[in-house]
Amino acid sequence: MGIMYGQFIQTVIDFLIIALSIFIVIRVIGRFRRKEAEKEAEEKKEILTKEQQLLTEIRDLLKEKKE
Repeated sequence: MGIMYGQFIQTVIDFLIIALSIFIVIRVIGRFRRKEAEKEAEEKKEILTKEQQLLTEIRDLLKEKKE
């Protein structure tokens, strides 16, 4: 009745293939979401008026000066 080494090895290989596939799919989805978030952030920056952009730059310069 011994241990079925072949079946065990096949099960382990199947598991690793499925785990790798799921890992790759999750990474690809994460990249797409990150790109979409960056695109939305850029669109929000473009919406700012010149006055708001200048005030933002002044705020950033003051923060740098404090540090």
